[in-house]
Order: sequence, then structure tokens, then C-alpha cells
Amino acid sequence: MNRAAKITTGAAVLVVGGLVALAVPTVSAAYTEVSSWAIFQSAEAPTVEPTSEADDALGEKMIDELGDGYVYVGNGTAIPKNTPAGCENPAWLHVGAMRASLSGELVDRGARELAAGTVGLDDDGRIKTYTVAPGDALYAIGDRFCIANPLALDGLNHTHMIAPGEVLLLAPDSSIPWVDYYAPVDAPGGFEQIPYQLALQAMSRAAHAGDVDAMRAIFADGLADMFPRQADADMIAQALDAGDLEVLRQMFA
Repeated sequence: MNRAAKITTGAAVLVVGGLVALAVPTVSAAYTEVSSWAIFQSAEAPTVEPTSEADDALGEKMIDELGDGYVYVGNGTAIPKNTPAGCENPAWLHVGAMRASLSGELVDRGARELAAGTVGLDDDGRIKTYTVAPGDALYAIGDRFCIANPLALDGLNHTHMIAPGEVLLLAPDSSIPWVDYYAPVDAPGGFEQIPYQLALQAMSRAAHAGDVDAMRAIFADGLADMFPRQADADMIAQALDAGDLEVLRQMFA
């Protein structure tokens, strides 16, 4: 199913791999293979992390226009409450432009069919990761943790398909850079996406294995040259030089 329905004039929302991009100015609703849930995004969406006063004001404006049946999840995006069902205040993953962040708080509603894995907590006892169990599916994982855009977990974790035993990052630290999975920022037309993604998948496996030397080799053997913006490649190189696995495991979750 891939239907779109506008609720105001002059715009459409493109949803690709969990990313939401505004095509032209307005507020619109899109229904995609991600789910049948409505996603509303404003043309005034900020390009910075969703923590500024301007973003808060935009959220208030959107909820005033849409009604109290919606919840603002930051970065110019509002979604219906009770999405997934039973989640009054759903969480939303924002990924792209070398950053990843989570709006809202994750809640664990308990193991269930297709989401029977185990939860990892951070030092403050908040949900941070999830270890995939056999037969798990992203929709069910999203339902368990009240994540309204669960397919974003694939891109966030640099994979096309989750596997049993894989440790998924659920709550990224917005203060740590994250490397875009589908294509680097400012990638030109005709960019060779498959070699880039294979390299990122290899970086992710090495990061989780704690093998920084392997990551450095993958980066030097071609990945470094795939970034159109030298500043992005330099930032990754600095993280590799430092060898901080906490940072590297977020960058290449």
C-alpha cells in the first residue's frame, strides 16, 4: 500500500526508509508501507536538533491547528496520539544529516509475539538497546516500545534486515554524530549506494565487536573517499583516532 492524502494545499511528504522529507511547503498526511498512520510535517521544520525555542513554538502552532488528538515529536513533525495503539505519547526517531535523536520517552510494554527480545538500559535505567530474538519484526518492536516510526530502526542501525542476537540502538544520543546509512550528506546523482552501505555494515559489525583496527582499515580502504563533505570524513577519522567505542558504536550503530 502506498497512498497519500493531503489535508491542506500545495504539498506532499516523502517517506523513504523511515526518513521524512518535505517536498513543498505546507502540512500534509502520508500513508505508506511504513504503516497506515498519519504523519504530519510542517514546512517550517527546523534543521537543527528539536530543542530550540523556535521548535517549541512551531510545535505549539501545529497542535493548535491540528487539535489535541496529535502530539508534537520535534523537528517539525506531529503525529496522532495513540500511535501505536495504546501509546498516548509515542516516541519518534529522527535520523539524517549526520545526526540521530529520539523524541519522547521509550516505554517497555512487555515482551510479545514478534518482539520477545531483551532490553538494555543506560546508566540512568532508561531503555537504550534491544537484543533481537528469533522471529522478531520491526512493527512489533515499535509497538512494544511505543516507537511510532519503527522502520527507522533499520537505517539507524545500518542494516536492511534485523537478525537474531543483533543489538539494536533504540535511543541514540543526539550529542554524538551518526553516519547516514542510505547515502552521505550531499551525495551526488549516481552515487554508488551499495558499496557505501556494505562498508557501513562492516563498520557496524566491527564496532560491536570492539575491533577499532578493523574499522580504521575499512575507512582507509575506501569508505573515507565516499564522503562528499571532507568535514564529515575528518570527523569520522578523529573518532577512529580516539578509538572511543561508545562514540563509534553510535556513529555506526
